[in-house]
Amino acid sequence: MLAEFQANFAEKTPSSNDGIRHDWRLDEVRALFALPFNDLLFRAQTVHRDHFDANEVQVSSLLSIKTGACSEDCAYCPQSAHHSTGLGSEALIALEEVVKAARKAKEQGASRFCMGAAWRSPKDSDIERVVAMIEGVRGLGMETCVTLGMLTDQQTARLKQAGLDYYNHNLDTSEEYYAEIISTRTYQDRLDTLKRVREAGINVCCGGIVGMGESDDDRAKLLIELANLPQHPDSVPINMLVQVEGTPLANQEKLDPLVFVRTIAVARILMPKSRVRLSAGRTDMSDEMQALCFLAGANSIFYGEKLLTTDNPVADNDRHLFRRLGLRMAGVSAEILNS
Repeated sequence: MLAEFQANFAEKTPSSNDGIRHDWRLDEVRALFALPFNDLLFRAQTVHRDHFDANEVQVSSLLSIKTGACSEDCAYCPQSAHHSTGLGSEALIALEEVVKAARKAKEQGASRFCMGAAWRSPKDSDIERVVAMIEGVRGLGMETCVTLGMLTDQQTARLKQAGLDYYNHNLDTSEEYYAEIISTRTYQDRLDTLKRVREAGINVCCGGIVGMGESDDDRAKLLIELANLPQHPDSVPINMLVQVEGTPLANQEKLDPLVFVRTIAVARILMPKSRVRLSAGRTDMSDEMQALCFLAGANSIFYGEKLLTTDNPVADNDRHLFRRLGLRMAGVSAEILNS
């Protein structure tokens, strides 16, 4: 029965050349996840090649500009004031430190510099300091991205005026599973922030985290929620849970690596023109697992020693892996890749 449904599904589902869809159904996405692994990766790679250079990866770098003491209770996050992780609280860092870090990231091959602040929502005075950071990074010729929590209309307009390229605001998981992970902010709050950013004309960066104890359907529903937005996110970070001592998810059973690769592949099929980014959790991924993710349609990574407060493969390791796989960094000379 399943094989018959999958065959019919493959025949009837529009290919990536037939246009972008915003009407995905759960039965369709379940069928994608249930495909034989090789068939799923073939479909994802075919879609990927329709829209991107299959051997090019966009590289971003991420800096925590304000760390710790966040009032949200996200079960995965070491920066939450609700959890005892030993992480101290730090005020918003100086502009000079941000520009210095961005310059180093650019020298190592990053084309986008992302800045994250542990706020539920920023004050207007905070926004003005972040604006100066955006302008400083743009002055280096890099794309800019920030994640600051929930925004007002006025704050969103100010970020747009400053020339912000991307705003990151993840959905994290399915709407049904969301209350198991976060109680201090609703799913609708997140959707409202995305709408505000999108309508202001700022590119949306939005994805989620897998491996938090969610079901197969929760992963499918997260991707459906993203794909059925009025516009697909320009960047879709897929994070694998980093288990941090002191958080409620510290002892969560680890996700099967092939389930993670399947999630990347389905994200690529549902959102053909989006950058699908390998984000948190890469320190726990073998080179072979990451290679499968690139084959499944991932074409962006976070680069550098830290992702906000958790470890990330260092730039030298990533460049070495890229050379082994014959991958190029988007907008970066061969000299940087081979340095």
